[in-house]
Amino acid sequence: MRPLDGITVVTLEHAIAAPFATRQLADLGARVIKIERPGVGDFARGYDERVRGLASHFVWTNRSKESLTLDVKHPEAQVILKRLIREEADIVVQNLAPGAAARLGLSYEALAQEKPAIIVCDISGYGNDGPYRDKKAYDLLIQSESGFVSITGTEEEPSKAGPSIADIAAGMYAYSSILAALLHQKQTGRGQHIDISMLESLVEWMSYPLYYAMDGAAPPARTGASHATIYPYGPFPAGDGKVVMLGLQNEREWVAFCDKVLRQPGLATEARFSTNSKRSAARADLRTLIVEAFAALTAEQVVARLDDAQIANAHVNTMHDVWAHPQLRARNRWCEVDTPAGPVPALLPPGSWEEGAPRIDPVPALGADTDAILGALGYPADRIAALRAEKAI
Repeated sequence: MRPLDGITVVTLEHAIAAPFATRQLADLGARVIKIERPGVGDFARGYDERVRGLASHFVWTNRSKESLTLDVKHPEAQVILKRLIREEADIVVQNLAPGAAARLGLSYEALAQEKPAIIVCDISGYGNDGPYRDKKAYDLLIQSESGFVSITGTEEEPSKAGPSIADIAAGMYAYSSILAALLHQKQTGRGQHIDISMLESLVEWMSYPLYYAMDGAAPPARTGASHATIYPYGPFPAGDGKVVMLGLQNEREWVAFCDKVLRQPGLATEARFSTNSKRSAARADLRTLIVEAFAALTAEQVVARLDDAQIANAHVNTMHDVWAHPQLRARNRWCEVDTPAGPVPALLPPGSWEEGAPRIDPVPALGADTDAILGALGYPADRIAALRAEKAI
């Protein structure tokens, strides 16, 4: 038994934010019916071919779903979609262009007239109103609008985050908001409308930099992989050319770092390094001292000293290193998910899942479930064939 067994989600989604939210609902047992454009599907299917011919983004965000192809501009396809929602759906999720779902009659106001318990989650770049409502919003653009890019990168050049964090943030808030709406529905019998903005989701994650720059104060500097306000905190080269990431949080750790790692206990009492603020201001001098101390050591020797001093540290792993990470392997975090190209490894969702394993069903081929879903709605085989000939499905 999984928490969302018996819950059905109908989703008009593409790219990352909505698919990531609904995949997590599927992990919890929800039936997720993904509406895709006939012949093309979710455009994320074409991002790349890195997973044995399939797109990496798509494989990540679309397991455990059913793919139903519908041309939502076709009158009969609209009838099918609305009937599917009316008869099956507990939740509708969409991240179409602003206003598109409403024009199809899929707004919360329209759907709730027939089905008061329905939950409708709209995900967009800037939200359903305001002067930016109709602006196109891709992940990089939201990273920029939110201020994230302005504090990320080096002193010479700003940088975006590698993963699509604006999409991921919006997907996470959609997921948690839908779970809250399900609790509300259980208590009241009523559904609700959820309006998730990528901008608002990522600005929420900007909390510390925003407060740091409150009332016109200077924002955190761009410091690459180092911390803007805590030092030493970041990457340092060892003598074998490898890099070790380390971080100090308090004065006790600073004393231990000087004594057990640098083997220069006198540094701990030098006035220029006596507080975190002073160490951060003198980071160029301190970095030189640390790099000189590490120059005679391998990365593993540095890590051993840091571990002995109980100083937080990490390897700067590549993607290949992460596939083979010993901690993930020891905790049995890898499983397999089937795809149209055969089974591929997948990371289990975070959490202990003591009451039952998460759902890890196949990544669907485009339209793989169309005939079965329409058949369950009572469409005979000849009518399904006619709809396919009309390119409605």
